[in-house]
Amino acid sequence: MSAPYPWLVADVGGTNARFGTVTAPGEPVEDVRVLPVAGHAGPAAAVRAYLAEQRAGRPRPQSAAFALATPVHLDRIALTNGAWDFSRSATQAELGLKTFLCLNDFEAQALSLPRLKPQQLRAWGEAPADTQAVPTGTVMAVIGPGTGLGVGGVVRAPGLWLTLPGEGGHATLAPADDFESAVLGHARREFPHVSAERFLSGIGLPVLCRSVAAALGQGEDVAALTTEQIVARGLSGESAACSRTLDVFCAMLGGFAGSVALTLGSRGGVFIGGGIVPRLGERFFQSEFRRRFEAKGRFQPFLAAIPTSLITDTLAALSGAALALEQADA
Repeated sequence: MSAPYPWLVADVGGTNARFGTVTAPGEPVEDVRVLPVAGHAGPAAAVRAYLAEQRAGRPRPQSAAFALATPVHLDRIALTNGAWDFSRSATQAELGLKTFLCLNDFEAQALSLPRLKPQQLRAWGEAPADTQAVPTGTVMAVIGPGTGLGVGGVVRAPGLWLTLPGEGGHATLAPADDFESAVLGHARREFPHVSAERFLSGIGLPVLCRSVAAALGQGEDVAALTTEQIVARGLSGESAACSRTLDVFCAMLGGFAGSVALTLGSRGGVFIGGGIVPRLGERFFQSEFRRRFEAKGRFQPFLAAIPTSLITDTLAALSGAALALEQADA
């Protein structure tokens, strides 16, 4: 049975909710709009606000897929780093949807990988292979420092793509040298568990900066800086602590990405999503990211063969949500 179009797709993070519409099979997501999560009581209210701005006469969607920055295995869904706390079934009834898929946000981000075009990527070195040509069993991984830190994977199966969702951003972060050990030591005075997300995310970058400043021991006061200010001051060079924070961020992100690649066996590539890394521009591609990605001892040759790429299209997860609906409708 084929669900009628249009379909509604959304990518909901801790800060923003991106909505779009799919009008026909194989068509790209269109009419994309970004709404603040905090500005709406819940997903139903945000959907109503989105639909209210569409052209008159367009049919209301009967099928929707939402990518959400939180675990989604229960009927009750609460955003990990956002204000929404809602019932899946009640929301479906309120919006009059026949089909309502709720995916982890990085499940949708992973499903976007098979449809990424070269113009949506910036490869670090060798570009990844055409995803439509990869053999069955190939795994690709995505990690995304945004408000939080998402991790997901996708594997090519006969006739479809299977997702490997998880909460890898909350795995314990490991240091690679004495300075990083000192940085983690300072963070542990504040938090008993220092996860990857605790440093490698929008909510984590201020924690990392405070810890870096303490480890440097130069007395620089960075306690009140936001993520945006840390990035700006680090890129301009006006703050030694912020500049070193960006260096540590890129290096530890590389080490974490290499661990994800080993865990999933993602020979098809590791892709970097989220909103933070694109802000770093050339600083990221001049960093220790790739060296640390490969720095896994005896498995350096294994990792050296795995391509890494930055996803430059911040709306890519919407196409992953659309693919989830297509595969559910097949």
